[in-house]
Amino acid sequence: MKAVFQTDRGKVRLHNEDAGGVFPNQDGNRLAIVADGMGGHRAGDVASDMTLTHLKNQWEASTGVVTAEEVEEWLKHQITKVNQLLLEHATTHSECDGMGTTVVAAITTDRFATIANIGDSRGYLLNESGFKQITEDHSLVNELVRSGQISKEDAEHHPRKNVLLRALGTEKTVEVDIKTIIFEEGDILLLCSDGLSNKVTEKEMMEILLNEDNLEQKAGSLISLANENGGEDNITLAIVEFSDVSEGDV
Repeated sequence: MKAVFQTDRGKVRLHNEDAGGVFPNQDGNRLAIVADGMGGHRAGDVASDMTLTHLKNQWEASTGVVTAEEVEEWLKHQITKVNQLLLEHATTHSECDGMGTTVVAAITTDRFATIANIGDSRGYLLNESGFKQITEDHSLVNELVRSGQISKEDAEHHPRKNVLLRALGTEKTVEVDIKTIIFEEGDILLLCSDGLSNKVTEKEMMEILLNEDNLEQKAGSLISLANENGGEDNITLAIVEFSDVSEGDV
């Protein structure tokens, strides 16, 4: 298994309110996270950092979470716990009132990958069947697309594109989308904030992931392209590749 994480402030924003990383646990399985914070007075970076810190610490200390059922339950429990922590923090720190964050997280083993998400940070899978988005955006425009009120092309330029219907830390109860997929030799998982997905097409993502560069170079190319196309938002991504163990782990 090989993995890389990169984040960039972009060309417009003064601060980077995204957070993320890739972390092994006691059993050597990996947790990849991308969180895109939101809220005034830089509270967005508080929400994303708190989410990252909690999930990272809990995962690095964990062991025996090996079946798909156990992984799904772990993600659901820990993300629900983060939601409580964010709400409690906001009530005791007035400057953080209204803060929240998206999160997309994937736990990868040598047999499967389990992906959880809230908001519009995305997970994509590249495998022998092609390249596709495997998460569902919890956004207003996605609901309009799903209900047939606008086309997918209309959604790309919709004035309310950034309106989220679900985020972490904004409601007392939170619904987490969780799915488990087969993860096999040669497959690549890409997690990213909308700073990437709003600026780089799926075709461009696939072309970069399929080229001969190493993972660090691929990640850098994706971020550079998002910046070339405007870079109005923070750009964050994690890539996990299922590679032969003889090639070495990164």
